[in-house]
Amino acid sequence: MSTNERLTVAVLGPGGVGGLLAALLARAGNRVICLAGDETTRALDKDGISVTSARFGDFTARVETAAELREPVDAALVAVKHTTLGPALDRLPASSLTPGTLVVPFLNGVEHPAALRAHYGDTAHIAPATIRVESTRVAPGVIAHGSPFAEVDLTGDEAPADRLNSLAGALEWSGIATRVLPGETAVLWAKMSFLAPFALLTTRYGLPLGEIRTRHREELTALVEETAAVSAAVGAPVDPAEAVRRYDAFPPGTKSSMQRDAESGRPLELDAIGGALLRAAERHGVPAPVAARVMADLRAAGH
Repeated sequence: MSTNERLTVAVLGPGGVGGLLAALLARAGNRVICLAGDETTRALDKDGISVTSARFGDFTARVETAAELREPVDAALVAVKHTTLGPALDRLPASSLTPGTLVVPFLNGVEHPAALRAHYGDTAHIAPATIRVESTRVAPGVIAHGSPFAEVDLTGDEAPADRLNSLAGALEWSGIATRVLPGETAVLWAKMSFLAPFALLTTRYGLPLGEIRTRHREELTALVEETAAVSAAVGAPVDPAEAVRRYDAFPPGTKSSMQRDAESGRPLELDAIGGALLRAAERHGVPAPVAARVMADLRAAGH
């Protein structure tokens, strides 16, 4: 149920996803503190966050900024890439968190909750989230939201239900369809089982999804089935046919964020996605020859 309870929320990494969430939460009346580097904080202090969106309208939201969090917050949304997570956490020191703080990573992959729990210990509750959205940072503080939807699944096996529900309510009130779901493993692997084949193959071939699902359909299907087998082995069964149906429903020009990173020469989240998939397969004795070959091809190409 949505509520208009006002929260204080830190956003670490106000890029495509983090910037959209920050702007929507701020527009709805929450206090938002964006944690970022000098160039981004200067832009946000001067002009706020500007969003263009068919779903939410075009608007500008004012937010606070800081290089490092120095006060308690209700929730800290972690929306950086895996490739920059380590250094970025310096902006979110454990000393600024309280035992009631939710640390909510919007990261790809499945291994980051354990890493964050190891990093923060008992000073915060780790509450992983997944988001279905296409949103791009065009420039510091300028966000283009391209999808007709923005949907969040929020979970956290060790997080208090009232805290999860409070954040979910704030997100709902800001316009983001939000569910609180039990079973952290199931939520993370539901995304992983869809994302891994899509990201790995679009990046491997440098082709949008429409061409992958036609020219490389057999490989796509095989990789989907491998990923589903690994997901089932870790206790999160998924339907591979459903993933293929979802791919077929996407516009043919759809690219994965990993593919866009490759095209722009940015570091790839290969280890967080493909590496984590292969490690889980090995741990559970699940054969994954297609995933291993695609990962080897990507590595050989210098990614």
